[in-house]
Amino acid sequence: MGETRIGYVPGVFDMFHVGHLNILRNARLTCDVLIAGVVSDQRAAVVKGQEPVVPLSERLEIVRAVRYVDDVVVEDVSSKIEMWRRLQFDVIIKGDDWRGTPKGEALEQEFAPYNVEIAYLPYTVHTSSTMLRQVLHQRVANS
Repeated sequence: MGETRIGYVPGVFDMFHVGHLNILRNARLTCDVLIAGVVSDQRAAVVKGQEPVVPLSERLEIVRAVRYVDDVVVEDVSSKIEMWRRLQFDVIIKGDDWRGTPKGEALEQEFAPYNVEIAYLPYTVHTSSTMLRQVLHQRVANS
């Protein structure tokens, strides 16, 4: 038997939707054990410019309940290398909207010395938390 391959999929996972489910389902295909890193409220505010709608404790509970996920951790640091030091994963999973972008290339360069693979998975274009937020905002404004 070969070694266990550990995957890490970071995300805010706010207003959990089919895009989140797709990334977790597909992420599990890249590894034997899948760890989901749920970004803290504070880190999400820095990265996205606003805090998530759903509090961290609830986002952790939702992601933990997904059958494709073996473990859930809070991502409370800006460095993915720091998360790697904590978890020692073999592959980090990102949406393919990162592929070929400056942030994707930086991630690849950052992990190259550690022999960590970057797996890009299809991004569900038609659904995102940002889109859901916009729709809800419009509906509230029109009511």
